[in-house]
Amino acid sequence: MTEKKSKPSVRWGIIGCGDVTEIKSGPAYQKTAGFELKAVMRRNAAKVRDYAHRHGIEKYFTDADALIGDSEIDAVYIATPPDSHLFYALKVAAAGKPCCIEKPMAPTHEESKQIQEVFNKKNIPLFVAYYRRSLPRFTKIKEWLNQEEIGMIRHISWHLSQPPNALDLSGDFNWRTDPKVAPGGYFDDLASHGLDLFVYLLGEIQEVSGVSLNQQGLYVAKDAIAASWLHRGGITGAGVWNFGLASLDRVEIFGNLGKISFSVFEDNPLIIEKEGEKTELFIEHPHHVQMPHVENMKKHLLNPDYSHPSTGKSGAHTSWVMDQILGRKSTK
Repeated sequence: MTEKKSKPSVRWGIIGCGDVTEIKSGPAYQKTAGFELKAVMRRNAAKVRDYAHRHGIEKYFTDADALIGDSEIDAVYIATPPDSHLFYALKVAAAGKPCCIEKPMAPTHEESKQIQEVFNKKNIPLFVAYYRRSLPRFTKIKEWLNQEEIGMIRHISWHLSQPPNALDLSGDFNWRTDPKVAPGGYFDDLASHGLDLFVYLLGEIQEVSGVSLNQQGLYVAKDAIAASWLHRGGITGAGVWNFGLASLDRVEIFGNLGKISFSVFEDNPLIIEKEGEKTELFIEHPHHVQMPHVENMKKHLLNPDYSHPSTGKSGAHTSWVMDQILGRKSTK
């Protein structure tokens, strides 16, 4: 007698199966026990068919409404560029299905807030793919901070810079530097990860201001940004993001007894310095980097006592911080 396979608890569909879903996120939905990646959607028929066949996915669509309305889809992951997040999120909310949205949540705080309010009103789970909140490398930093390994936290700083890439220099279309999609250019795509992580580590930001401009003239979106902010607990922060400089990714958290240094993107060890001693700890990321984030979504959906670290509320707060830095004043 053959054993009957148990039915997956949550069957997911993905809208937008581009690069981020190839290794970082898509396979995590397939490998998380209790989840099944049932369907994918992309407007290009040949590309979505190829993706489904390569990843062993049963269903594929060129129409998002067909995926969202499919009775075999329980939840939807929106992995499209940010300018379409609101459009698709409202459709998912109307269908009453849990949703995960790629970061940033939307191009503006106003759109992010609109998404959050709709899901809140319907009491539907909403997640944002700020997956660093779930990665062991960064949860270790939170553990150190909670244990006051460097004493009382006073300040955090981040310098992120990258030189222009071949696509920037070519002048060809790139949604990451299209002001209609990403007004802050690479800042929207990259800085959102770090700023959201800092809120996770140190608490919400209550005051923030910044300056932003385009220094190189390679594209219309911003390429040079600087900011200062204040966390609710009285911790100050400062950041510089420049996409016309040599590569550097360095975060420093200063306490009255020492300092923690790390990178948001680079694969560098954590460094803790205190009492004249320096200790390094390397924690490797999983191959499918969104795996812990996806596993935590399962916990949230199936365990009423567990709350995911990255929700619509936290995602909208990060959007508010980004808006303030870029000079788009919006209310919380």
